[in-house]
Amino acid sequence: MRRNRTLQKKNQLTSPEIANLWAHYTRETLSVCVNKYMLHTIQDSEIHSLFQTAIQYSLNHINTLKALFEKEKFPIPNGFTEEDLNLEAPPLFTDILCLQSLYMMSTHGHNEMSLSFTTSIREDIVDFYYQCNLDAMEIYKKSKDLLISKQLYQQPPTYITPNKVEMIEEYHYVTDVFGEKRPMNAIEGGHTYFNLNKTFIAKAIILGFSQVSKNQNVRVLLEKSLQVKNKHIKTFSSLLTKENLHLPKSCETEVTDSTVSPFSDRLMLLQTGFFFGVAVTYYNAALIASMRADIAAHCEKAALNSLWIYNRIGKDMIDNQWMEKPPQADDRKRLEC
Repeated sequence: MRRNRTLQKKNQLTSPEIANLWAHYTRETLSVCVNKYMLHTIQDSEIHSLFQTAIQYSLNHINTLKALFEKEKFPIPNGFTEEDLNLEAPPLFTDILCLQSLYMMSTHGHNEMSLSFTTSIREDIVDFYYQCNLDAMEIYKKSKDLLISKQLYQQPPTYITPNKVEMIEEYHYVTDVFGEKRPMNAIEGGHTYFNLNKTFIAKAIILGFSQVSKNQNVRVLLEKSLQVKNKHIKTFSSLLTKENLHLPKSCETEVTDSTVSPFSDRLMLLQTGFFFGVAVTYYNAALIASMRADIAAHCEKAALNSLWIYNRIGKDMIDNQWMEKPPQADDRKRLEC
């Protein structure tokens, strides 16, 4: 009897596994809705084919997630459905922005899958996220290759190859804030460009959302989101310009003049919240990697700005009863009563 209980406990899902599966289902169903709409509007045959592959991978993941939930007698989250999608809406984004969006989201997806893989223990969950990582990497590689082949890929600045190894000789390398600052090193420049490129893509998508949303509160939040994105673009563009390094190309012109919403306000608000949630992660990564104090300060401020918008969006989602409650730990005190 004791052995059976031990075996049963060993095979139970851990809290990180439950959290990963639950959040993954919501993200994946959202991706299917967005990608189905984009697929419906895309004219370019190569981009169209890549989106078909991406949707099929997402559907495969959703089927596996449903099977796992049913096996564990765990309620399947609502996620997003056809009710959140309007395929009759005219194109809101050009083919170029659709491809750039898929490229960006595959980057985020791979990071999420990697975290899920490393925090899972049960063999079937580990195997599932191993395959999810392979799928995300394939979509990332194919979307990047397609951007390159169409001469749309935003290549980061290149640095002159050093001819010798040098050591940092004084702490002034870090604390140099006032007066003439030292040049950005390759790590700082790389993070700045990467985050700025993602900000341009996210801003264009949010701009499209704000153009079609009919909910006044949602539109106000989307406008505030655009203001924060513009503030970050100004700050980090200035850093690169002062170093005579080129900037990524903005994407606002890849948004059409359509005012018909292809998505529910709930979907658009959650997607916008996701952009700011991952922005917190990436800005904090840049903060830790930056050795120039002023750049680190800019990253910290950008992360806090993003967290503020993320929390505002979360409050609005709760006020509208649009946010599903995550799985809860057992309330031991209630059980004792």
